[in-house]
Amino acid sequence: MTHQIRVRHNFETAHRLPHLAGKCVNLHGHSWWAEVTVQAGRLSEDHTVVEFGAFKKALRAFIDEHLDHGAMLGADDPLAPLLAAHGSKVYLFGEPPYARDLPYPTVEAVAVLLARVAQVVLDDQERAAGATVSRVEVTETHVNAAEFVPRSGRSGEEQALSGASPASGMTP
Repeated sequence: MTHQIRVRHNFETAHRLPHLAGKCVNLHGHSWWAEVTVQAGRLSEDHTVVEFGAFKKALRAFIDEHLDHGAMLGADDPLAPLLAAHGSKVYLFGEPPYARDLPYPTVEAVAVLLARVAQVVLDDQERAAGATVSRVEVTETHVNAAEFVPRSGRSGEEQALSGASPASGMTP
């Protein structure tokens, strides 16, 4: 038997994909939705997979601090330093701790990023034994979405490629 919980959060973020042909080379924004699923084979002693409130609060804190009302760009995007110099919030893909191997903020890469962050957040919570992030779906428009299913058994640290906590204030 497997138990699953899901949390959702939305955020408004711009991105651009200069490595792709077409209109997405332009800086543009979306009303993104993220849905994170956590599963465990058995419930904890308090009969939960993870306590919703604490998990949601920490996950949403990362999204709100690093992504919401900002821009997601590749680390080598010439717009990144320009926007940052003018006080804009910029999250860089292609840099540690969570996006080192994700060079551009495609919807697929955002799903991987949020899976890594969610697993680190989960690892920091009281939870059922073996609880893990089993799925992340990210929707960038009403018709475009990506789903990422992490390999089971990987810790948040392994997924993040770093031991940094999303609440540590590290801004890649």
